[in-house]
Amino acid sequence: MFGSKKKDNDLEDTELFVTRYKPERLEALCKTTKFTRKEIRLMYQGFKQECPTGVVTEDTFKDIFAQFFPQGDSTQYAHYVFKSFKQTHGGTINFEQFLNILSILSRGSVVDKLQWIFGLYDINGDGYITKQEMLNIVSAIYDMLGHYTDPAVTEHSAREHVERIFHQIDSNKDGVVTMDEFMEWCQKDELRTKSLFMLDTIL
Repeated sequence: MFGSKKKDNDLEDTELFVTRYKPERLEALCKTTKFTRKEIRLMYQGFKQECPTGVVTEDTFKDIFAQFFPQGDSTQYAHYVFKSFKQTHGGTINFEQFLNILSILSRGSVVDKLQWIFGLYDINGDGYITKQEMLNIVSAIYDMLGHYTDPAVTEHSAREHVERIFHQIDSNKDGVVTMDEFMEWCQKDELRTKSLFMLDTIL
């Protein structure tokens, strides 16, 4: 479903990945995430079923997203979310990395979640969100939602929305949004935070 058959060495790598997954490693994941041993085991079983090599490529990640958002085009948003993970040298993400993000989004504090969302919008990872970066993410979300957006969102209306929000967040008007500005703006209004946390259900 998610690609072609793997070579023998890939299967060997999978076997090594499974074999290394000892109880000590499980205990470590319990400490670094907010999941129980039982929850981690269940999620790992599902992970192995979808990703038998033990890692997720960007193409596989996009395929998974497409299943949940068939009414729109989730390709670009999935790309940005995938980039938000701390990837391995091969440009893939493993179970531990995937689990850590799930832990933040499902059970993290408000600060944890907002920090992750800031990192998503900060596409180039320089510590600032530019207006173009915000527009790229907002446009990708609208593309993914497809005909579920009511009224339909045009490129012009997306730009107007970003202009208005960016102007509010950029408190010192220097053309970029810092983490502090983002956190302050979000935490001033509970509705803003709740609307951003709708992203929790998208991953």
